[in-house]
Parts: sequence; C-alpha cells; structure tokens
Amino acid sequence: MPARSLRAHLLRLLLPPIAALLVLGALVAYYPSIEPATRAYDQALVDVGISLGSYLRAGSDGYRVELPVAVDQVLRRDAYDKVYYRVLGPDGEQIAGDRGLPEPDAPPESSTSYNTVYEGQKVRAVAIPAKCGLSLCRVVVAETMVKRNRLARDILVSTLLPEMLIAFATLVIVWFGVKRGLGPLARLSDEIKARSPGDLRSIDAAGTPEETRPLVSALNDLLGQLSQASSHQQRFLADAAHQLRTPLAGLRAHTELALAKPLPEPARSELEQVHAATIRTARLANQLLALARAEPGARGDAAPVDLKGLVEAEADAWVHQALARDVDLGFDLAPAPVHGDPFLLREALANLVHNGIEYTPRGGRVTVRTGESGGQPFVEVEDDGPGIPPAERERVLERFYRVPGTPGTGSGLGLAIVREIAAGHGASMVIGEGAGEKGCRVAITFPRG
Repeated sequence: MPARSLRAHLLRLLLPPIAALLVLGALVAYYPSIEPATRAYDQALVDVGISLGSYLRAGSDGYRVELPVAVDQVLRRDAYDKVYYRVLGPDGEQIAGDRGLPEPDAPPESSTSYNTVYEGQKVRAVAIPAKCGLSLCRVVVAETMVKRNRLARDILVSTLLPEMLIAFATLVIVWFGVKRGLGPLARLSDEIKARSPGDLRSIDAAGTPEETRPLVSALNDLLGQLSQASSHQQRFLADAAHQLRTPLAGLRAHTELALAKPLPEPARSELEQVHAATIRTARLANQLLALARAEPGARGDAAPVDLKGLVEAEADAWVHQALARDVDLGFDLAPAPVHGDPFLLREALANLVHNGIEYTPRGGRVTVRTGESGGQPFVEVEDDGPGIPPAERERVLERFYRVPGTPGTGSGLGLAIVREIAAGHGASMVIGEGAGEKGCRVAITFPRG
C-alpha cells in the first residue's frame, strides 16, 4: 500500500462531515430568510391589485377601468422589473391591461400567488378578486423576477460568506490541531532518530499519550529483542575468538620450534604451510574479536587519544612486518587528538598498515600520516601497490569480500572492521589513489573535537 500521511488521513476524515454541516447550516439559514422577502414582494403586488380594483366601474354598457394615465405609469414603474396587469370580468372577459397574461386555475373569488411565464420571461403573479357592481371581477398583477433573484443572491452570499469564513477557520484550526495532536508522535520519532545504532535502551512511555503507549510498548519489546540478539552475537564472536586464540598460539609456538630443528625438506615444506595457516587463522580470530568489539553496543568508554601516540606505540611491530616483506615503511606524524576507544583505534590502524604492507610488492613504500586538516584530526595510510579499482571501493568495505584476483591470504575483514570503527567514532573513511595516481590511500577524518 502507498505510504500515507496520518495528518492528511485525519483531515480527509474530518473535513467532509464539517463541510456537509456548513452547507446544511447555509441552507437552513437561507430558506427562512428568503420566505419573508418573497411574501413582502407578493404583498406589494397585492396592493397594486387592490389599487387597480378601486378604479373598476360597472355600467349599462359593461365593465371598465377608469384609470388615469399618470396612475397607470406609476403602477408600472419599478427600478428593476417590468410590471404587468390584467383585469378580467365575471365571465373571464378582458376588461383592461395586458392581454395574454396567464391567470391561475384557482376560483375567481380566491386570492392566490403563482409563478408563470409571460412574453418569454419568468414572472411572479398574484390574482385577487375585485368588486364590480354586484359581481366579482379578477385583477391579475405580475412582475419579472429581477429584484427577487437579486435579493435571493444577496441573501445567499450574506449567508455563505460567514459559512465560508467559518469553513476556512475550521480548516486552519483542524490543520494546526491535528499537527499539535500528532506532536507526541513527532517527538517520539525525533528521539528515535537521534539515537545511535547501539543505543537500544527502552523508550520512556511516561510522557506519551495513551493512544501511543501500545506502539511504544511494541517498540520497547523489539529493542529488547534486538539488544539480546546483539549481545548474543557479540558474546559468540568474542568467545569463539578467545577460544581459538589460545590453541592457535600454542600451535604456532610448536611449529616455530619444529621449524628451528633440522627436518627433511618435504616435512619442512608441509610444516611451513601449517605455520602459515596458523598465522592466518590467528589473525582471523583477532579480527573477529575486533569486529565483535566494533559492533554498536559493544564499544568501550571513549577517552582522549592522540593518534600520533598510537602510531608511535605500534611502530616497532609494524617496522618488523615491513622488513620481513622488504617494504619501506615511513612515518609523517603530527599531533592528532581525538576522543575515542584506544583499543578500537589501534585495531583500525593495525588493519590499514597490515593491508598496506601485505599488498605492496617488495621494494615498495608504505607511509603512515597523522595530523589535522581544517581543524579535523586525520590518519591515513598510503602505499604504491596495485591499488583498488574505483568500481570496487565500496564493495571492499563489505565483510569477507576481496577483489577478484587479489594476491595474498587475507580474509576480507580488514577494511570492514576499519569502516565499523570509523563509523562508531563519527569519522568519515575515504579510499582513493596514492601519489602519482598509483597505489592506494585510505584516510580517516574525525570530527572536530
């Protein structure tokens, strides 16, 4: 299902009934207002009809309306509408007025109002009885609908305008009300986003609304399960590494002692392979232990550390590794104070230097640098070996991945460990080319202290 905004969903649920209520309120206000106005206009037509009836005369030669021209003009005069009238005799014969003006179906002795059409226009008409001698005549008065329609429009506008303002105000209130109502969810989201990957503490449900507490409870259960799973994984890796290191150290010592003795050449060759495999396995165990410690949630307490001091403390061991492979290991060190876990930082440096020495051909160069650039501490290891192709620089950070065809006996964990340690310290790690676009340069830049 497509993702939906909870605020938009609530608005879709709330606004249609609110709009329907506003429309209903407008209709309820409109019709009670239009009826009195319609009756008032009808009464004005009735008054005109009564006035016309007063000019009706009966004589020996029939019925007639003795209406002066000035009075006729006054009766027909209107600022908006045309006024028509018709006077009918007792038998429905035309006495005066506009011929063809429709009369109602009601009896002549009754007064009535009705809508009809005259000369192609909609008109409102009234019919009233009028005395003409001993008989009853009928007077019909009609007018067009201009001022009635205008009044209806004015009433509708005057009714709808407040309703529209109310609707707009309701929309604003609902929008900000929903936003404020969803504030606890937003704060909960911000709290979770602000956590580091290793922060699996339970969320405090005390300040959350009642409706969100099941969600918080479910999240706390999940965080508890994740914490337990992470703890089990770290314990397994650490236990496995510890269990492996002791027998491997003994095996390595025994092979070294055996190799120091005179042996037949075939036996020596086999024993050298066992010795090399033991060294690789011991390094893998150490890397697994480092990886377990680099995982979120397993890191030690941070402390002030100078990267220059870490390099200087390990330099002697690294130099012996470089001499064994006929690699020129150099140092360009300046103070680089950071805040972090000394064990993990030392492990990251050891992996970078080991990779540089391992993959640089004999006679090559490896340089370790520390210092500050733009106020940010950094450490980098540069070599003039085969380098890492740009297309592979992201993949080599994955665990147990090695570039196809790479010589050596690495496990593919070194750079993955370095990445985990750098991320745990908020540092950025960049893999690039060495000087003269040769070899490889791995730089770790730490945030400002």
